[in-house]
Amino acid sequence: MERFLCTIQRVSSFGSAVLISALNCYKAVSSAQFTLPALEDIYSEAEHTGVNWNLAENFIAVAGPLTKDILNQLNGKARSFDPEGSNGEEYFVCQEPLPASLPEFFTQLHNSGVTHYKIRLSWAEILPEGNSKFPDSSKVECYRKILRELIAVDIKPMAILHDQHLPSVLVSRYGSWKSPILTEYFVEYAGVAFHVFGDLVDIWITFSDLAETLQEMHSDDISDPTALQNLAVAHVKAYKLYHETYSSKGGAVSIALGLDDNFGGPASESPLQAIFTESVDFLAFNLNYNCKNEAELQRKMKKLQDVNRNLQVLVFSLHLENCVSSIAENRYGPIYHVISAIMKYNLSPMGYDVNEFLDYLPTNKKSLGIYSEYRSSKDNQQEYIPAAAALSSYQAVWERFVNQTEIERDYFLNDSFPDGFLWGTATAAFQVEGGWAEDGKGETIWDRFGHQGSATMNATTDVACDSYHKIDYDVYLLRGLQSKVYKFSISWARIFPTGYKDSQSLRGINYYKKLISSLRESNIEPMVTLFHWDLPQALQDLGGWSNESIIDAFAAYADFCFATFGSQVKLWLTFHEPWVVSYAGYGTGQHAPGISSPGEASYKVTHNIIKAHAEAWHLYNDKYRAQQLGKVGIALNSDWAEPQTPTNLEDVNAAERYMHFMLGWFAHPIFVNGDYPEIMKSQIQQKNQECSSTVAQLPTFTESEKSRIKGTSDFFGLSHYTTKLLSTEATGSCIPGYDSIGNFSQHVHPSWPETNSSWIKMVPWGLRRLLNFVSVEYTRATMPIYITGNGMPTEYGGDVINDTKRIDYINSYINEALKAVKTDGLLVQSYLVWSLLDGFEGPEGYSERFGLHYVNFEDAIRQRTPKESAYFLSSLIENNGFVKMKNKSFVDPQAHKSFPLKLPGLPASDVPSKAKIVWEKLSKQTNFERDMYYYGTFPKNFKWGVSTSAYQIEGGWNADGKGPSTWDTFTHVPGNTDNNDTGDIACDSYNKIEADLYMLRALGVTSYRFSLSWPRIFPNGRNDTINAKGVDYYNRLIDGLVANNISPMVTLHHWDLPQALQDLGGWENDSLTEIFNSFADFCFKTFGDRVKFWMTFNQPHSIATAGYGLGLFPPNVKDPGLGPYRIAHRLLKTHAKVYHTYDQKYRQSQGGVISLSLNTEWIEPKTLEDHRDVEAADRYLQFSLGWFAHPIFKNGDYPEAMKLQLGFKSDLDGSPSSRLPSFTEEEKAYIRGTADVFCFNTYTTKIVKHKTTKLKPASFLEDRDLEEETNPNWPVSPVPGQRAAAWGLRRLLNWVKEEYGNVSIYVTENGVATDNKPDYEDINRIFYYKTYIDEALKASNLDGVNLQGYTAWSVMDTFEWNSGYSFRFGLHHVDFGNPSRPRTPKFSAMYFANVIKNNGIPLQKEDEFLYGEFPKDFAWSVASAAYQIEGAWRTDGKGLSIWDQFAHTPLRISNDENGDTACDSYHKIKEDVAMLKNMKLPYYRFSISWPRVLPDGTLKFINEAGLSYYVRLIDALLEAGVKPQVTLYHWDLPQTLQDIGGWENETIVEKFKDYAGLLFERLGDKVKFWITLNEPYIIANLGYGYGTSAPGISSRPGQAPYNVGHNLIKAHAEAWHLYNDTYRAKQGGQISITINSDWAEPRNPYKQEDIDAARRYVQFYGGWFAHPIFKNGDYNEVMKTNIRERSLAQGLLKSRLPEFTESEKQRIKGTFDYFGFNHYTTILASKLSFPRGLQSFDADRGVASLTDRSWLGSGSIWLKVTPFGFRRILNWIKDEYNNPPIYVTENGISERGIELNDPWRTHYYRSYIGEALKAVKYDGVDLRGYTAWSLMDNFEWAPGYAERFGLYHTNYSDPSLTRIPKESSKFYTTIIQCNGFPDPAAGPHPCLQLQPESTSSSTTTQSPSSTTTQKSNGSVHFLGLNVSPSNAQIALYVLFCLAICFLLQEALQEHWLNIDGLMLQHRKEHQFKLVYFYQ
Repeated sequence: MERFLCTIQRVSSFGSAVLISALNCYKAVSSAQFTLPALEDIYSEAEHTGVNWNLAENFIAVAGPLTKDILNQLNGKARSFDPEGSNGEEYFVCQEPLPASLPEFFTQLHNSGVTHYKIRLSWAEILPEGNSKFPDSSKVECYRKILRELIAVDIKPMAILHDQHLPSVLVSRYGSWKSPILTEYFVEYAGVAFHVFGDLVDIWITFSDLAETLQEMHSDDISDPTALQNLAVAHVKAYKLYHETYSSKGGAVSIALGLDDNFGGPASESPLQAIFTESVDFLAFNLNYNCKNEAELQRKMKKLQDVNRNLQVLVFSLHLENCVSSIAENRYGPIYHVISAIMKYNLSPMGYDVNEFLDYLPTNKKSLGIYSEYRSSKDNQQEYIPAAAALSSYQAVWERFVNQTEIERDYFLNDSFPDGFLWGTATAAFQVEGGWAEDGKGETIWDRFGHQGSATMNATTDVACDSYHKIDYDVYLLRGLQSKVYKFSISWARIFPTGYKDSQSLRGINYYKKLISSLRESNIEPMVTLFHWDLPQALQDLGGWSNESIIDAFAAYADFCFATFGSQVKLWLTFHEPWVVSYAGYGTGQHAPGISSPGEASYKVTHNIIKAHAEAWHLYNDKYRAQQLGKVGIALNSDWAEPQTPTNLEDVNAAERYMHFMLGWFAHPIFVNGDYPEIMKSQIQQKNQECSSTVAQLPTFTESEKSRIKGTSDFFGLSHYTTKLLSTEATGSCIPGYDSIGNFSQHVHPSWPETNSSWIKMVPWGLRRLLNFVSVEYTRATMPIYITGNGMPTEYGGDVINDTKRIDYINSYINEALKAVKTDGLLVQSYLVWSLLDGFEGPEGYSERFGLHYVNFEDAIRQRTPKESAYFLSSLIENNGFVKMKNKSFVDPQAHKSFPLKLPGLPASDVPSKAKIVWEKLSKQTNFERDMYYYGTFPKNFKWGVSTSAYQIEGGWNADGKGPSTWDTFTHVPGNTDNNDTGDIACDSYNKIEADLYMLRALGVTSYRFSLSWPRIFPNGRNDTINAKGVDYYNRLIDGLVANNISPMVTLHHWDLPQALQDLGGWENDSLTEIFNSFADFCFKTFGDRVKFWMTFNQPHSIATAGYGLGLFPPNVKDPGLGPYRIAHRLLKTHAKVYHTYDQKYRQSQGGVISLSLNTEWIEPKTLEDHRDVEAADRYLQFSLGWFAHPIFKNGDYPEAMKLQLGFKSDLDGSPSSRLPSFTEEEKAYIRGTADVFCFNTYTTKIVKHKTTKLKPASFLEDRDLEEETNPNWPVSPVPGQRAAAWGLRRLLNWVKEEYGNVSIYVTENGVATDNKPDYEDINRIFYYKTYIDEALKASNLDGVNLQGYTAWSVMDTFEWNSGYSFRFGLHHVDFGNPSRPRTPKFSAMYFANVIKNNGIPLQKEDEFLYGEFPKDFAWSVASAAYQIEGAWRTDGKGLSIWDQFAHTPLRISNDENGDTACDSYHKIKEDVAMLKNMKLPYYRFSISWPRVLPDGTLKFINEAGLSYYVRLIDALLEAGVKPQVTLYHWDLPQTLQDIGGWENETIVEKFKDYAGLLFERLGDKVKFWITLNEPYIIANLGYGYGTSAPGISSRPGQAPYNVGHNLIKAHAEAWHLYNDTYRAKQGGQISITINSDWAEPRNPYKQEDIDAARRYVQFYGGWFAHPIFKNGDYNEVMKTNIRERSLAQGLLKSRLPEFTESEKQRIKGTFDYFGFNHYTTILASKLSFPRGLQSFDADRGVASLTDRSWLGSGSIWLKVTPFGFRRILNWIKDEYNNPPIYVTENGISERGIELNDPWRTHYYRSYIGEALKAVKYDGVDLRGYTAWSLMDNFEWAPGYAERFGLYHTNYSDPSLTRIPKESSKFYTTIIQCNGFPDPAAGPHPCLQLQPESTSSSTTTQSPSSTTTQKSNGSVHFLGLNVSPSNAQIALYVLFCLAICFLLQEALQEHWLNIDGLMLQHRKEHQFKLVYFYQ
């Protein structure tokens, strides 16, 4: 009876905590061997009463479950007081670390007779997001530990799947168990539990207390049949899942029911009754037993009589009432009575709940209490050691952790960081920037290191990641990553090229300003490192960090950075990891600068770095801190050091020494006492004493230095990567070395996981210990610690995207940091991953990849692709740790707008619609008016978005219960799609929500349009099969969007109909209206709390026509005459039904809008004046857009145009009635107004004309009676028929406005495709968006269209329906060949992100117009050229020129025109001078015809008649007050000289000198402004290379141009010297050369290759001739290097570019008085590689040129209006040639046709001259004059007279060649009079009151025989007839058209040289240049 001693004691405590007391009692009364009522005791009691029981041998005695109170007492804590009265029975949450006494607790239970223990699993904790794909691994492991502890003491776990506490996300979404979706989620959760715990658990309880489960939801109770039914279904499904998939031998599942629950009776009355038939393996019930009421027990037991009698019965929960006295008398009594009652109904008892019996055990806490006190004392002992303690900081930290078990060390802490924690990533300048010599950057030691071949594979930093040109890209990535801080370094040499302040590089400084501003704009905190290893080489040449003078240089550099960037930078680091500089740079020599001096230089360098750091800190503290309020620190790096043998004191000491030699070397002086650590100093002293000579020289600080150094940091920056094992060095070597000096040896444990770096092993727990050490030793737990670098490399190749090792590394290291914060209480405030990008990793080059983003170093684009680790880190940042954060509150501005319940009805449209006013208003625009770019922004809250659709991106076609769609079925049939592509995986977005959210965040969109996959939610299309996993996918996506402030725009149906519904007929079936409505209803209910923008259908027109008309889309119905109309009819009624469902049930509570997305192209009538074409265009729009819009937005019925057309067509084709169905009046009313906003998709423009089409077979296409076409000049795309005509969007928006009222409009799709090749540089897509968005902006701001949003198609490349993956529409490239489906931002993503950031296309500040005046005496001029205007080609002894010969050669000049007469200026001096006077021009530039003066080109014969012409012209000019500017040579070489080789013959140099001398002699007294040569580039390259200019030589394109150029330069120099030496003194003139050049912008400004190409283009163009003359007498290095390298590669012995002798260089250099410059346009340049063997100028240059589609055009294909390029090239001349005086000697624009009102020319001159004014005023360019090209229309070389540049119109149809002023001439005159642009804000300027003498045609000198003359009566004399002016104008146009036709006919006969691929386009004189194609 001793074992009953504890039962006679009474206790006053209640609840589960008494378990501990009971077991303590058992322990204390060990002799009594107390146990619980066991099987033999119950048998004994049965025998005593005379009952014969046959109980199971494995009779169960079950205790548990755990509660918080039990755990608290096991942990030695006081029991918590629960105000709600739960008596400490708080819900147990598994939390590590588990109590150390838990195993003993379970052991005592086992010894007491407990066989099983209940473990209550927490659904909410295991699946916090409710999603089975994302279990909380830490919780899973925690539960598994408990289960293993039970099994270890021979107690079997009994797992309870659920009683209370649903995941909160499910509660918020689905409310209660009345929702059947919770059933599906529960089954998923059960599957997870079975999977992860099934190896440890054999007995499962699905629900332990139905009443509690339902009461948790408040709205449910046990009597609710719906909720109860769903619980029953959940149990049954879980039961089946277990036995079908997971059951082990002996495994069993049941549900615990209360005997009070309603499970008795027929199954039809109780959902629970059915459970007992086949869905439980035993009966488990909860029993409340009143010992005073036996009858009640019998009544309850009677309910068991109808259940399955073969099942055993477990009393799962037993609660006793009024039983105290009974137990005191006989402790077996209660359980005996219960089991007896069970057996009374022939049921077999299985076991019972023993908890009530444990309650009555005596209390003795001694044993457990002793254990708890022991653990507590151990923990307290290892807290922070007081300074006076004997243990050092290292020893204290090490001993604190040394006794940790692996489980304790490696447990995962599932928690979050404190608010405000700084997450981010880092880079360094030399590792990512590239641009090593860009914009004046100085060389660094790492540049030198790479160029010396010191890095792996001879890698260099020259380009690296090209971040110098990719600020937008890098900030884009940071936005996607959600980085709070970005740590980068400034390249000292980029802002101070020599390292000193007097060598500043403004462009380098501006780079960092732009980067910092961009970060700030994206709410990213810049953390700026002043020095990250890349010392200017100029300073290293002086000794670098070994030279103490560097301290002052660094301080000056830091001072400049603080002053320049400090207003925006609040976190500064002076140095990053200076240990690496000292150790590897100056110690081992492995790093730059490669000095190996570990015993001397290494220590000296450290000494100087520490002092430099201190100076910088004090500088900031004293000078900037008060104003800037920033912090300055230093980032030190350190491994953690563990002793190799923990029991070996020597190893412990070695580890401590290592820490002080590595971290303490820098940290101790700065953070402790201003001096090096004592351990370090004594060790070095000891080493020096041991050795015969000094091994290490540790400098000493003076006391004042110590004082200045100590405390010079505001935070502790720490970089950490790995852990080392340390032992004492065995050899005791005296050879200087890091290890030998420190007397330690480094090791690693073989079990530590490796990385791709030999020195980094994965040892995450070392970080926690290191942080503790830093806190104890340096920061004293008061200074914040910033983890400034942590990461690991992966290999260069292989699977570079799916970097699971890095994820494991980051995950584990961050968790250790979290433990340091949460468990250890450390002040860690940031974590930065190294690094943002793969980069140059020092000696390893690019062989190690540390980046979160993959960089393709083989591609010049250097595209960046997020790796899986980027997405992982982003999720950690979003959650601020490892606990899923609740969604941010997000209020959609759209939801607060007040939308009418129904838009007002509108009357039916006319035929044609009144919206035809759009054609009348906008289609009459000139190209100039139409294409003028508009700058502005959209309204506030404008919705910027991107689009996708479910089938095109999601993949997962049969995943997680999704049903097949019609597109699944369709694509699985071979031949239905290109390449038999399918959407089975597509972009795999179903599994890549984080990746998709990343893109959206990076873009900065405010909305995301996507569609729901109907069969993913309802697999069979109906609401009786809800796929919870599909619902969960969309919930997670929507939650992610809302959390990122992105509005979901959700399309309910984007073509992927459930196949199950198609099997019923699809949209042919009437029932689909109700079925779709039920789907929509479910979506509104499920997602509508967060979705405020709904679209029912996407492009119903496509569903109807492509699916049921043409049969292109599934379901492949080919019924074009009836099907589309029938299906559209149903879709309209279905849409209306869904609209009303939302409107009536959800709008008031959800506040959203609903519409549908329609589609159309813009349609332009072929002939605007033909009303039939206008009606056809209107009909097209009504058949596409109006088909659905008219019923919804107007009157509930189809457009009249459709009804009339279909009526006629149906009558004609014999149909019994119209093939267009009709609506009843009720249906019209129901449909009318069923949209809140107008949404449409559009991609292109088409041209239509009326055409009577065939009647049979009937087709919706033929019903329209029209013919479509496109303009072949519109830009093409790979999609047939989708050409870009952006102006169509503006017209379409206006048409919608006119047709449907001022409704809110959203463009829901717009974009352009490229082919399936990678298109990272999708420049055409940028052009597309640049122009289309601008047209939308015009519609919004100029036309008053109520445009509310613009959505680009699409966010990424997708499955493009029938075309599969043949086309790419995405802003992000998707690699469909990679299983990870990586997404890489394209060039267009950067552009679109900037548009979004700017909310449109605002005019940039640098492009704002500048009002002001040019300098006094500015030389305004206008130009012409002899051959182009003079005519008289054989008059008065003029000799033949090469242009006479060339123009008279067939197929050389357009229309076989020539300059024989030209403008006849040879005979019209008076008229020409009159024009100049009329325009108030002070200067006139013209050229002299060499063969007119010297017919054979030599002084043998001087043609005095020709010379006299120029004398007379000059005299007339001077008399009119116009100063001559004379060009000696403007391309018209005497043919006689060409016959002997022309400019290729070196003798021409002297001949040109003779010619120049003659002119100086004869004209120099009157001419003071000479130009030797005009545009030598054209002479050399076009004349002797391409052969498109006279003399037309193209046989030696790789040699002749260079020879010619060589002679031209020498000829110029000789002429200059002749004038300078002989004539200057007496004539007082100036002389120079006119060089021409386009400006080149890089095609991709983010790409070094294109930047180099642009530079090369300009150097090969303008620099070819400018560099020798204006710089050093020789060609520029770019040309010399390129041509030489290609020449040698071609097997030549020397360069094809001739060389100047030294004497020639000296004679050429400086032969200028000014820089004459002609400029017209700009191109976009990119690298183009030519075959190595091809010898040509273009091959040598290696540049492809392109023009921006948004640039205004002209009459010349090569000339685009790009005024910005003018300013830039003027600055280029200034910078390149030391700001010489510049005279712009040509600039202008052409048109084709006859137009006196020329606003394009006015715009051109205003823009270009305005940019020239900026160059003068803002940039300091020494611009002295400006010359317009040209005075009048003239012979424009190869194009003949087709292109007109003149300020005066030359009437070529008039034999007198009348000159008529154009409107632009008046504008130019005003500029001349005002000397610029007077500011209108200052009031009327006097210059504006001055008018030209006359600019009307009536005052222009005209011949009586003019073709067209004005009569006094208003008639015009035209071709001998008197006609009205209007008729004369018509006649002129007719003649012009006939001329054009003739030109076109002739053009077809021209011979164009073709050389494979590149089209070369040049400026005005380039017109005659043929089109070449290079391969």
